[in-house]
Amino acid sequence: MSIVSNFLLAVGVAMDAFAVSMSRSTTIRPFRVNDALKFAIFFGGFQTLMLVLGWLGGNTIKNYVSTYSQLIASSLLVFIGIKMIYEAFYRKPEGKISSLNYSVLLMLAVATSIDALFLGISLTLLKVSILEPALIVGCVTFIMVFCGAIIGYRLGHFLENEAEVLGGLILIGLGISSLILSN
Repeated sequence: MSIVSNFLLAVGVAMDAFAVSMSRSTTIRPFRVNDALKFAIFFGGFQTLMLVLGWLGGNTIKNYVSTYSQLIASSLLVFIGIKMIYEAFYRKPEGKISSLNYSVLLMLAVATSIDALFLGISLTLLKVSILEPALIVGCVTFIMVFCGAIIGYRLGHFLENEAEVLGGLILIGLGISSLILSN
């Protein structure tokens, strides 16, 4: 995969974490830059970890599904994109919190990283090495989440749904183009 494709995948999969960091930062009072850094470390770390775990898990099943690997990988990307768009409109809003503790961060980081797990499986089926995508996903998520937390604190959650929809559309587009270009 090209660096542009890896970057687009990273942006697409990080949009969920970006939107969550924006919405959650509006509920933290007082909000500090340290809180944005906590979001970024947890979310970037878990996106990377789940991507690698998905890739490792995909390696165990790829021999069984190799005939349909391109179709499965593309379908997973489209599914993840549709799921993100659906969640943008049907997720329940969270209440106000006074602080950002590690159990909340852990729960949010794992919840937003499930898409990265499936992306890792897709990358295995596409026969992509994991090192470059994992580094790019981790770094892009870290930067986007850090910025998202600051933006959320400053502007409220005006853009959170739009960010998830955009991320979903990017993943759907990559899934469809991957399928078309492989044939």
